[in-house]
Amino acid sequence: MSGLNIDHIRAQFPALSPGGDATAPVFLDNPGGTQVPQTVIDAMVNCLVHANANLGGAFDTSERSEAIVAQAHVAMADFMNASSPREIIIGQNMTTLTLHISRSIGRLFSEGDEIIVTTMDHDANVSPWLLMARDHGLVVKFLPFNRETYEFDLTELDALLTNRTKLVAFNHASNMTGTINDVKSVVEHAHAIGALVYVDSVQFAPHGVIDVQDLGCDFLVCSPYKFFGPHMGVLWGRESLLLELDPYKVRPASDDLPDRFETGTLSHEGMAGITATIDYFATIGRNQADELYRSRYTHFNGRRQNLCAALDYLTDYEIPLTRSLIGGLSALPGVKVHGITNPNAMNSRVPTVSFTAEGHHPRDIAVALGKKGIQVWDGHNYAVEPVNHLGLMESGGVVRVGLAHYNTIEEVNLAVEAIAQHLGA
Repeated sequence: MSGLNIDHIRAQFPALSPGGDATAPVFLDNPGGTQVPQTVIDAMVNCLVHANANLGGAFDTSERSEAIVAQAHVAMADFMNASSPREIIIGQNMTTLTLHISRSIGRLFSEGDEIIVTTMDHDANVSPWLLMARDHGLVVKFLPFNRETYEFDLTELDALLTNRTKLVAFNHASNMTGTINDVKSVVEHAHAIGALVYVDSVQFAPHGVIDVQDLGCDFLVCSPYKFFGPHMGVLWGRESLLLELDPYKVRPASDDLPDRFETGTLSHEGMAGITATIDYFATIGRNQADELYRSRYTHFNGRRQNLCAALDYLTDYEIPLTRSLIGGLSALPGVKVHGITNPNAMNSRVPTVSFTAEGHHPRDIAVALGKKGIQVWDGHNYAVEPVNHLGLMESGGVVRVGLAHYNTIEEVNLAVEAIAQHLGA
């Protein structure tokens, strides 16, 4: 386990320290959204107080708002290693961005063309493409994951790819199984036949370094509220492709990037929060991570180097927690973890852990934990395809427990003990 000063980390999150006689909840609902540090809150309040104006005005408040918007694009370009802030599209959330951009992407295709989606994805990376296929007469193919290994077999991908395949949409990490997928290999296979690749990195972003230039994909999306920021979504797209696409926008809106895809007035306070979120990571990388972590990223400098070091450093803290959580759950009678459980393969998954317990409805378990202040999710969690693929929909889906770097081993043990008590184990 890394030498993370967990007390220092937790002190930065007001939700973890409610003060007075109140007891803070145990936040194990992180796959659905994380808590935010005080610096993010302060940045958003500062924007609302000092820069609360729309863009394009000939006055100071508007100019301050424009600076905040520009800074957010630069921050996310650093986070993703984009070639330019022009490649960063900020919107309401990943789902809305994907539904929006899919309309433009669909105009590139012809009736009878093929797209590939997967049985491992969140529905936000399935339904938009199904709707696009419906509107343009496209053929949809599903890439299944192995029910035993919880991974894709790329020979099955090759069997689906043809000269009519135009798009492959899949996830960087699953919000149900936790599996981290081999993005670079999928990209190589898809690009070999000329298909575009759209990657959902929402579940991966809090737990690992994203480098779109290294991955080689064409589009990648994530959500800052899943990595300690405000409720917004971010899409990266290759600039040449973004310029090729026909944007759906109002007539007065600029045709330049990124404006052509950022419809209407966005949350400027949210954008201020995005920059503060990236700076939160960078501060950890600069002040807490050992030089070993920074030395891995000498090809970068400044904020990019520090935030990459931070993500590796925080992952090294999360992995032992994940191992303990999975080990504790797997030891309970009747409990099955639906994901990679090999204790030596924790770097092949994120700490999003889904399980079922024989004879117990997932909602009943979640309710019992909630009464003890332990927050977890249950149901399909919008992972409709993987829950159906595993045959779990009719029995209520899964219980989903998700760790973040502000969680502790004491919280993990408390959750496992509470689950054991509910199950009568």
